[in-house]
Amino acid sequence: MSATALPALIQRFFTDRLCTQLEASRHTVAGYRDTFRLLLRYASAQLSKPPVKLLVDDIDADLIANFLVHTETARGNSARSRNTRLAAIRSFFRFVAMTDPTWLLHCQRVLAMPNKRYVKRTVTFLDAEEMAALLAAPDRSTWAGRRDHALLLLAVQTGLRASELVGLRCGDVALGTGAHIRCMGKGRKERATPLRRETAKLLAVWIGSDKDEGRPLFPSIRGEQLSRDALEHLVRKHCLTAARTCPTIGAKRVTPHTLRHSNAMDLLHHGVDPAVIALWLGHENVETTQIYIHADMRMKEKALARVAAPPTPSGRFRPDDQLLAFLEGL
Repeated sequence: MSATALPALIQRFFTDRLCTQLEASRHTVAGYRDTFRLLLRYASAQLSKPPVKLLVDDIDADLIANFLVHTETARGNSARSRNTRLAAIRSFFRFVAMTDPTWLLHCQRVLAMPNKRYVKRTVTFLDAEEMAALLAAPDRSTWAGRRDHALLLLAVQTGLRASELVGLRCGDVALGTGAHIRCMGKGRKERATPLRRETAKLLAVWIGSDKDEGRPLFPSIRGEQLSRDALEHLVRKHCLTAARTCPTIGAKRVTPHTLRHSNAMDLLHHGVDPAVIALWLGHENVETTQIYIHADMRMKEKALARVAAPPTPSGRFRPDDQLLAFLEGL
């Protein structure tokens, strides 16, 4: 393996492996790019070599472990972000092992590095009263208020991801009989989500007579596609307004993904099977939907109500020892 092999391998990993063979999304490519940009800069500083001079055996398991610690301490990355960066590095070294088996042992040491465990908290979601307050928050006498109301209603009814919401075009909405909305979801899976009658009517009014199917469904004031930052800002803004009439929403950290969780919990509360919820949300695995069952206190309370309490002796405990009786009387 020559001294120039690492830069060449990294270029081939991105161009051949990610973009051509796997057809990874631009979000995946951007995430992997950021990881390797940080890793190469860290390795260059630690080994006093420019990135173009780094060898494959320079990027060993020890250096990667130190790099991951650096991302947590110096950059403030969470354990989940650390694990995401490690996943990108593992993917590259699997590619190296397939490309040149002479590096197999070196790659195996990297691939054997474990993920860091972290506390998995229950999901945050809005109940029916909080969702109603949020939907009532936008000022529908203005263009921006009508846009925000339609966007929020669609978000809580369909459970679309933030990237799916801002990427919607007018042509993705099918109105009339069997009204639904189409989107390209995570993993490049296209799915269609049915719309309630009131949601379809609202979107029909919002789209109006404009037949440009390529126009963003929820554009910015300039007519461009909303950014994810803009979406998060408008959700926070309307949550602050909703908190005036519904104080409980002010105690929660509400993001666009919270609306997705709220949709899933609403479906679960109405008795929808978790497998159907997984299809509705575009989950790759049904097990992903289990987080909503863990967070659903109603289901746990119903389960508790079905269980009979074990028989317990009634009456106050009486000590049968003089010393215990003395201490009890103090």
